[in-house]
Amino acid sequence: MRVIFAGTPEFSVPALEALIAAGHEVVAVYTQPDRQSGRGRKTRPGPVKLCAQEHKLVIEQPITLKDAATRMKEFSADVVVVVAYGIILPAEILQIPKYGCLNIHASLLPRWRGAAPIHRAIEAGDIESGITIMQMDAGLDTGDILAIYPVKIGPFDSAETLHDRLADTGATAIVDVLANLDHYQKNRTAQQGELATYAKKISRDEANIDWTDSCSQIERRIRAFNPWPGAETMYDGIKLRIWQAQCNDETHHYEPGIVLSADQSGISVACGKGTLQILTLQRPGGKPLGYKDFLNGMKLDAGTKLEPAAND
Repeated sequence: MRVIFAGTPEFSVPALEALIAAGHEVVAVYTQPDRQSGRGRKTRPGPVKLCAQEHKLVIEQPITLKDAATRMKEFSADVVVVVAYGIILPAEILQIPKYGCLNIHASLLPRWRGAAPIHRAIEAGDIESGITIMQMDAGLDTGDILAIYPVKIGPFDSAETLHDRLADTGATAIVDVLANLDHYQKNRTAQQGELATYAKKISRDEANIDWTDSCSQIERRIRAFNPWPGAETMYDGIKLRIWQAQCNDETHHYEPGIVLSADQSGISVACGKGTLQILTLQRPGGKPLGYKDFLNGMKLDAGTKLEPAAND
């Protein structure tokens, strides 16, 4: 098929690679304009643009798609495949390709419509996520479902590990669907809107650990915000980032945030319910360390209190 591909971050790359490998003719790649990043704030291309350059594909980087319909029609595409593009497609564009526009969405719709479905699924304690191939309409992730591909969420999954599995699953899914697209479009199903949940964008403020929450809530957020923005707390004026932890539902009568123990047997902190065993953490300028190695370089005193992290 003649395919226009629209995507921007690393999550989109496996799908683009899979379409090329499957023999589809990717006639154009739409990706967001280059952004400034890194300490030098240099303008750098995104992962999808780099992939498109490697394959010598036509690259389009409009700031918006408001006036893009005329240009897009010139490619005579059979279908537009969209995955984490980051720009909303106007209704006019949805009608251009013969088979419309398909979205690879990282959740089992209608659960977790919106910007951060991977993070919110882990944060909520879901045991399953997946990929939905959706026929796009003018709403926000409201289109008909063509196919779903479930993916289990393990007890140690972070946003990073789940992201990578879902990206690979999305690549497999879109190739499967395009191979028999007439069948999938004839048998598509409408979403049950009453079951929808919304995955709002992650903010840095959410990285601050609230020790009055239960240990299970805190542990899930640590995994959901790994690698970004990273769950943080303050100890004696020093910002600590926690990368891995384990929940213990034991009953206690300590104030939330109190360090109960910090020795070679473990780091334990009182929560609103239960205690959190910190396994991997990091101090400013350092690297993530297991608690034993961390305590060899920095002392934590039992009986002191961890506070919310100061915003930068």
